[in-house]
Amino acid sequence: MAQKKLDSDRYTSRPLAQALHVVVDGQPVGKGRPRFANNRAYTPMKTKNYEHRVGEAARLEMQFQGMDLTEQPVKLHILAQFEIPKSWPKWKRQAALLGIYTPGRPDIDNVAKAVLDAFNGIVYKDDAQVYELTVKKMYGQPLMVATVSWADD
Repeated sequence: MAQKKLDSDRYTSRPLAQALHVVVDGQPVGKGRPRFANNRAYTPMKTKNYEHRVGEAARLEMQFQGMDLTEQPVKLHILAQFEIPKSWPKWKRQAALLGIYTPGRPDIDNVAKAVLDAFNGIVYKDDAQVYELTVKKMYGQPLMVATVSWADD
């Protein structure tokens, strides 16, 4: 019983007043594994380019809304929509749009990591501030929508 009270206090004592919505067109990209060459680790170029695009979209949206980097705890909700394979028959494409089929790769945690890392130093100081994360993958128009919300103190 005490646990329920603690959980409900967390959500009612600090109403979420500010939110940032970032939309990036194109196929979402998951965080790639680090590559190693010449005794150094580096991030794959595809991942680096995608993180840069997401970060720039966030920076522009924050600038447009007159927002600054926050040091408060934040919630992050990510929707990643992937293109339906062109080789699929019409019935399967329609089923994918209805949510019967869902994308396999990239892994959902890698999609989240790419967005979390892209927002570091732009939306929030560090991704350790994210206390709630929801990620959904589905088929549709290829894009990524991220909503970051935080309390207004």
